[in-house]
Amino acid sequence: MHGNNDNFDAIASGDIPADLYHIDNGTFVEIDRRGEPVVQVAGLGGTFAPTWYETPAADLPHPKKSTPKATELADKRRHFVHEDVDACKALSGIDILLTHEAARPFRPFAGGRGPDAGKIQINEILAAMRPRLHLFGHHHRFSEQEREGVTSIGLELVTTSYLLIDAVTFEYKRHDAARVV
Repeated sequence: MHGNNDNFDAIASGDIPADLYHIDNGTFVEIDRRGEPVVQVAGLGGTFAPTWYETPAADLPHPKKSTPKATELADKRRHFVHEDVDACKALSGIDILLTHEAARPFRPFAGGRGPDAGKIQINEILAAMRPRLHLFGHHHRFSEQEREGVTSIGLELVTTSYLLIDAVTFEYKRHDAARVV
């Protein structure tokens, strides 16, 4: 799964570490660790851009590799599109849904203040898919809420905190990044 500032050419070419899972939008992977239950993890990466939402994913424009770094923002592969959302909504039996964006309502400022930064497409996926747990990261602020009957957790930067999730119960605990397990 990707965010909005990833190396999309490396992802597209598969040039990622062998022990790293990449989940394409609207797909899932089965994580099977010896002696532990298999966990199905689905993903919807990227940000919402209304002007690109109806574009087929294969047609999202992106700069050539030789393009200067300053124009990487022109890489529209950093957005999710309608077909990605539909693919997610068709999945079932998913344990954990990872998204870049939050479901609505999500107010990114302390105390739940500020404009609603959540995306209704995430709510639609949660309602259709019914995963056991939803994790998102775009806002880099820890939060816990329930959306569409699903526990939805906003994650901080990994340098700030991380979650340990029980693969059987899906109970989780937040830990400060300085803590060694």
